[in-house]
Amino acid sequence: MSEDPCSFSSFTRCVTRHLNLNLHVDFDRRVLSGRVALTVEALEDRFTSLVLDTRDLKIVSVTTNGQAAKFTMGPKHSFKGTPLEVTLPFDLSRGQHVIVEVAYETSPVATAMQWLSPEQTAGKTKPYLFTQCQAHHCRSLIPCQDSPSVKMSYYAQVSVPKDLVAVMSAVRDGQHQDPQDATRVVYRFRQPVAMPSYLIAIVVGALESREIGPRSRVWSEKELVDKAAFEFSETEAMLKTAEELAGPYVWGQYDILVLPPSFPYGGMENPCLTFATPTLLAGDRSLSNVIAHEISHSWTGNLVTNKTWEHFWLNEGHTVYLERMIGRRMESEQFRQFKAMGGWKDLQDSVNTFGANNPLTNLVPSLQDVDPDDAFSSVPYEKGFALLYHLEELLGGPEVFMGFVKSYIQMFAYSSVTTDQWKDYLFTYFKDKVEILNQVDWTGWMSTPGMPPVKPQYDTTMADACIALCLRWTKAKDQDLSSFKDSDVKTLSSHQLIEFLSLLLQEDPLPLTHVKRMQEVYNLNSYMNAEIRFRWLRLCVRSKWEDAVAMALKMATEQGRMKFTRPLFREVYNFEKYREEALRVFVAHRAEMHPVTAGLTAKDLKVDSTQTPSL
Repeated sequence: MSEDPCSFSSFTRCVTRHLNLNLHVDFDRRVLSGRVALTVEALEDRFTSLVLDTRDLKIVSVTTNGQAAKFTMGPKHSFKGTPLEVTLPFDLSRGQHVIVEVAYETSPVATAMQWLSPEQTAGKTKPYLFTQCQAHHCRSLIPCQDSPSVKMSYYAQVSVPKDLVAVMSAVRDGQHQDPQDATRVVYRFRQPVAMPSYLIAIVVGALESREIGPRSRVWSEKELVDKAAFEFSETEAMLKTAEELAGPYVWGQYDILVLPPSFPYGGMENPCLTFATPTLLAGDRSLSNVIAHEISHSWTGNLVTNKTWEHFWLNEGHTVYLERMIGRRMESEQFRQFKAMGGWKDLQDSVNTFGANNPLTNLVPSLQDVDPDDAFSSVPYEKGFALLYHLEELLGGPEVFMGFVKSYIQMFAYSSVTTDQWKDYLFTYFKDKVEILNQVDWTGWMSTPGMPPVKPQYDTTMADACIALCLRWTKAKDQDLSSFKDSDVKTLSSHQLIEFLSLLLQEDPLPLTHVKRMQEVYNLNSYMNAEIRFRWLRLCVRSKWEDAVAMALKMATEQGRMKFTRPLFREVYNFEKYREEALRVFVAHRAEMHPVTAGLTAKDLKVDSTQTPSL
């Protein structure tokens, strides 16, 4: 495995060890300008040139060890961007370092960034910028070796208007007045732990913070900060539990930043500063698994990283496994089993959406000429988890298998790994159980599309009530509808209510009379928990309840978490009578959507992505 299909840079010829960033944030032009100095180590003799990834960047000049260097931009590729080839005015031998400094400016359409107008924020008075580099968008922010196989430390200085605050995926290192402009402040950051480019993150906005633990603060606009501090109060307990399971937390600070609603993911594990969607703040406990998931990434993903995006399951499968082990410690083994069952259903949904023969449903897909954003789904998370759980059952249970996971983390900490390296280590660690491991259908698990070859038998204790209630609704005739009472759901936790709705979504659509009765007795329209509301509205639209269409489109546009936005648009699009309405609403809101969300939703709705939306 010598190269990364998603990067123009070569990690076999040279690697970046450190990155020093000086950026000026310009909200009027929606660009960042400045320079980056990359400390690059040659991995071969007579090393005279290197390639960096860029996307929509304007390159002003390049120097190497302070001397001007020749550079050329290659042809632009649809999603990989444009290779920047730098010719050194001298040659290096293996092991020597060179400092490559690039002066540049980003584009207003950079895919890593979303610029929000004041109206799009909670406070409504100040603009806001956030970045999301995973998987391959860092190259639109910084010219770099944009591959998870390359790990570097970084230092950054970011100049912003002085009524705004900047935070990064690093430890804060103070601030000073911008010497060039007294109306601006320069924030400084250092990240001493080597990490891949996709974990570089910048946020600028009217941010405030509250302490929520000995090594944690929560950051957001002031309108949300106290609510967030309350919701995330279990963070330290979760960190301690994770450390007991996986080993010491090496990143120093663990802060959480609550983003504006257009943030496309549930969370993003940026080191020292987890990003979280505000959809987590709409009450009760369903948020805890997102934070448990992002905390777990501090070990699996950030410390041990997939070498290329084809091995993304190594990040996500292990992180889901660790997240559910935290749930087991903090709640119960039955709770872990219940979450695992829910995950299996999410996997079935993804396989149904992609198609059971689609190679992107392989645990280890080929991403030759595939945009990693198009490949994103719950497959690496849940097929990965299912494999690890299957191995746990074969090899002696949770304690035994967690011992392997912890040892794997220690073995590969600070490096990037492939599936083969993981598998070799599994066979080494369990050398006395090789005959068991040889019976695993590795081809079926790793390189066959569709559902896994084995379905684990999960304990259904917590799911039984959900299954029973689901059955009552699917079997009910019109004359049975009076037997449903609000007490049916009063005894269910929010996790179980989510599961009940997920089960119904796997059945044929309910008759309209049934969903209307369900609203009458359970009043599900009044639930603000996003996971419940999202499933309920999909159920209603599927049963062709016209009153739900506007609510579904409202939820799809007033927040931008792709897990909610894309399926909600798809459901309305599939309701023939309202297809035009789905398209109209998408086109009207497209300009304020995150670029990745807008692009993928356009594909879902078969809208030509080059069309400029008419507003």
